[in-house]
Amino acid sequence: MIDIELLGLLSAVGFIAGFIDAIAGGGGLLTIPTLLATGLPPHVALGTNKLAASFGSLTASITFYRKRLFDPIFWWRSIMFTAIGAVIGTIVVSFINTQWLEKLLPLIVFLIAIYTLFSKQMISSEGNLPRKDKALHKKQTLQGLTLGFYDGVAGPGTGAFWTVSSTALYKLNILLSSGLARSTNFVSNFCSLITFIYLAQVDFVVGITMGLFIMLGSWVGAHSAIKYGSKFIKPIFLTVVIIMSIYLAYKAW
Repeated sequence: MIDIELLGLLSAVGFIAGFIDAIAGGGGLLTIPTLLATGLPPHVALGTNKLAASFGSLTASITFYRKRLFDPIFWWRSIMFTAIGAVIGTIVVSFINTQWLEKLLPLIVFLIAIYTLFSKQMISSEGNLPRKDKALHKKQTLQGLTLGFYDGVAGPGTGAFWTVSSTALYKLNILLSSGLARSTNFVSNFCSLITFIYLAQVDFVVGITMGLFIMLGSWVGAHSAIKYGSKFIKPIFLTVVIIMSIYLAYKAW
């Protein structure tokens, strides 16, 4: 059974993480330390986080889809190769040393902050999808495999990576990039979750409890992002990315 204090902690952290994740990504920086603080072993904490995060990313994904800010038919290659990459990454993480990745991540995230600060495309009001051609298909395949694999191996900042790389690769504005990011993030979360369940590394009671509050936070965050647009998303996104880079640098260095 979950005691009242733990329920309060999971509720508060879950709501805040869901809100942030729906707008900018990076909610795992709050949820994973919280799950570790409950006494869960590291691998179980990661698996449980995938369960909880799936609630939020699904909620945000559906919200963006209903507002016509994500087209699953157009992005089917991205979805498929994200799923493949996530499963491979989740399996591979058990056999590799990720210390080099942990040291490199803060620099990558910091570069994302710099790009976000100076990118005019991210606040563009245009809502056009890129033209379908072979170049687009190659980009979708490579991006999906790479970020799906990364989410399976590590995870922090996956949503932010999707948002920025989609803006750069496809010239999307931040709302369309966010819709794609939330949906592909759900795919990689869910595929990793299935793998963690197979490996018996998920605490369902804790994961579902936190996941319900992440779902609520994601609903509020996604609707806020859509209602207030890029001028609301960009400063929150930039703040989260900067905090993320500092936190990851502190942990790794």
